[in-house]
Amino acid sequence: MGTLAIGAILLAVLLVTLAGGLWIAMAMSVVAWVGLQFFTTSPPDVNLFQAYWGSSASWTLAALPMFVWMGEILFRTRLSEEMFKGLSPWLAWLPGRLMHVNIFGCAIFAAVCGSSAATVATIGKVALPELAKRGYDERTCVGSLCGAGTLGLLIPPSIIMIVYAVAAEVSILKMFLAGVFPGVLLVVLFSGYIVVWALLNPGKTPSAVEKMSLGERVRRAKNLIPCLVLIFFIMGVMFTGVATATEAAAFGVLGALAIAWWSGSLTRASFVTSLMGATRLSCMILFILAGASMLSSCMAFTGIPRALAEWVAASQFSPYALILVLAIIYLLLGMAIDGISMIVLTTSIVLPMIDAAGFDLIWFGIFIVILVEIAQITPPVGFNLFVLQTMARREANYVARAAIPFFFMMLLAIAIVSAFPGIATWLPDAVLGVTKK
Repeated sequence: MGTLAIGAILLAVLLVTLAGGLWIAMAMSVVAWVGLQFFTTSPPDVNLFQAYWGSSASWTLAALPMFVWMGEILFRTRLSEEMFKGLSPWLAWLPGRLMHVNIFGCAIFAAVCGSSAATVATIGKVALPELAKRGYDERTCVGSLCGAGTLGLLIPPSIIMIVYAVAAEVSILKMFLAGVFPGVLLVVLFSGYIVVWALLNPGKTPSAVEKMSLGERVRRAKNLIPCLVLIFFIMGVMFTGVATATEAAAFGVLGALAIAWWSGSLTRASFVTSLMGATRLSCMILFILAGASMLSSCMAFTGIPRALAEWVAASQFSPYALILVLAIIYLLLGMAIDGISMIVLTTSIVLPMIDAAGFDLIWFGIFIVILVEIAQITPPVGFNLFVLQTMARREANYVARAAIPFFFMMLLAIAIVSAFPGIATWLPDAVLGVTKK
């Protein structure tokens, strides 16, 4: 039987298992078992044990649950309230005024969280009521929160970047560094849209601004200092080589616990709740990675990735044509499955094609992370839509329509990063050396 026929059969098995409601980790394992059992001579039971143990027994992957726990701890503090109080006096002069707090607040929390849903929930629980009380346009407020909440995936330390780095076998530190400038680019695009929108709709932005002295502004912002110190400390020890990503994550947990204690939010109940929340999320991610590892083993034995890579080379697609096709595929996948599943489900097939086309795997990681960000605000399974649907007490379709301008800003970011790949690759190459394929 031909390789393409085997691939079609395995795809059909995957679709049937997913449609039947099977967990995606189990669905990938089932597909891998079918492929190994019927289309190769490799025993599926041995591959199952090797894949599940090998994907979990990783010192590099130990950074993931630590960063998840750090975000869970800070999620339960009063950090969002302090961010609104500290940022609003410094951003009120911009057209759009306090709506920029949504963007910059999400960017700051993203740097200590790594989760999109947690970022939008943390900032939104304070920003939405405060902006509504001041008379800001609800639709733009909801849309900006929905879009800016996705920064939790792109601004390091990012959980999704760790997942991609493990799946693609690239440096986690290089992935973190590669996300810095694209993250700044998205912040500029989001805030730039709000500025343009405010200038075109002057009647929808409250004119009253609380005047305060420089000293008062600094006093309000002082409670942000511990969080900013934690951000710079984690980035500093990682990027200077003082600590690995895993060691930096451990420092981050200690710093988050210190901030929670300092703010009076650290109690026995909040500690246990954060620990259990981090355990559940980490187990889910590790289970998906284990299923993906077995599927990757199946793909290697069946030769499907190699055949696809040879097909790409023989077809002589232009690099931008290949990227365009992959972007469309990932946008469609984002309408059906979550971001982590998108990455682990496709890397075994897509990465050989990307490598054959001559793309940098670090750059492609940023490309795919931005597409996963778009999936967070794309119905019907966009996580940010569900979070804001509850917080704003609106239907998911209303939230999705409000996020449309920011959807296009992310598409613009993809176009810019594709046209100028150095935005993603220059910093990791400059700090840690040129990326090797």
